[in-house]
Amino acid sequence: MKFAKVFALTAIGIMVLVLSGCGNTIRGVGRDTANAVDATQDAAVTVERSTY
Repeated sequence: MKFAKVFALTAIGIMVLVLSGCGNTIRGVGRDTANAVDATQDAAVTVERSTY
């Protein structure tokens, strides 16, 4: 009985760590995507200004 409780608590702890890692990864992907959009927009403005 005691082994089952320890196993359950360990499993819950591991799941919490894994899910927090996923959250950080998703947040990082969002930042990378936002940076790529900003860079693309800056490049478009540069091209537009160079054609005048």
